[in-house]
Amino acid sequence: MAERTGNEPARVDGLRYPWAQAQGSGEWREVLDGVWWLRMPLPYRLDHINLYLLRHGDGWVVVDTGMNTEQTRKAWEQVIAGLFAGQPVLAVICTHYHSDHAGVAAWLAERYRCPIYMTASEYRSLYVTVPAGQSPGWDFHDFHAKAGFNDAQIDELYRLIQSGHFRPLHFNSYRRLRDGDRLPIGNRQWRVVVGRGHSPEHACLFAEDGSVLIAGDQVLPRITPTVGVHATEPEADPLRDWLASLEHLRTLPDSVLVLPAHERPFYNLHARLDQLQTHHQAQLSRLLVSCDEPRSALELMAALFPRLSGRFDELMALGETLAHANYLMTEGLLVRELHQAHYRYRRGAPGQPASGPTATLTIPGSQPVALQESPCDRQEQQ
Repeated sequence: MAERTGNEPARVDGLRYPWAQAQGSGEWREVLDGVWWLRMPLPYRLDHINLYLLRHGDGWVVVDTGMNTEQTRKAWEQVIAGLFAGQPVLAVICTHYHSDHAGVAAWLAERYRCPIYMTASEYRSLYVTVPAGQSPGWDFHDFHAKAGFNDAQIDELYRLIQSGHFRPLHFNSYRRLRDGDRLPIGNRQWRVVVGRGHSPEHACLFAEDGSVLIAGDQVLPRITPTVGVHATEPEADPLRDWLASLEHLRTLPDSVLVLPAHERPFYNLHARLDQLQTHHQAQLSRLLVSCDEPRSALELMAALFPRLSGRFDELMALGETLAHANYLMTEGLLVRELHQAHYRYRRGAPGQPASGPTATLTIPGSQPVALQESPCDRQEQQ
């Protein structure tokens, strides 16, 4: 399982892949001395997640854990009986709070009485969920209704996010990671590199010998990480954060081996950062062209994502669509207006000031108020 394949491809779309094939679900492979790649199942069309295991003395540090499912636990039992062979898990690191990454962190930590490491924003985000069994709040309904969904569709979306798959097991304590923190694990010094946009404070791990980057979902080959706006923060501008994070990652060497959470490990980090930036610039242009006439969010979603299969795809696609729309509104290139209970988006007039989420605070039934303007400023002007 630890041997490299001999039939590795030279390059695919500008990226070099050291392994022509991924191993099967629940199987592992050593990619560098003391660094193991573990593949775990997911119950989606994207049917896998990559986790990474770091050898540390007589034990292991686990980076990400897989989803909170019985299938995941069974796969972990194989790893524990096989690769670990009685050696303990010393720590669990979660790159971010999403259910496929932090799903069974608490289960592993309880089993081995070991600490969990993650950033503060990711830990807090674990608890920004609707309690199981409750009806959707008015804000969840309002967010999706203004996008163009009807009541029946909103109910289906809500049942989807109530699924146990979307609910990592909660834990009551953690060790905080910050950008720039150093973690001595095994024979390497790992530096925390924080990215934003896909999640609030995503922790990547960069080996300071320049050999490897555990990228989580921040950089993926072939597919693009989800950058979305959701009902929990409807006026967010995550695409701006994410594009800035690409530049932050560009300070790392291009020669690093990138270990992503999905697909296969690869080389040529900078080429992939270029591709991801180009993709989103194209999506921004496509959305803007679609707004020559006023469009709803669902109409824009259909323009950006013409092939969707099921409510889960719609949930992700709507979030991505709104992330691009919010970015363009902040730039002053797009205007959002409420029309018959739905938001409609149209091109902004040339020279029109920015009216997006980060530019003004809009209270329903009032005039927009500039965020930088204080009540004292207005009194002095009077």
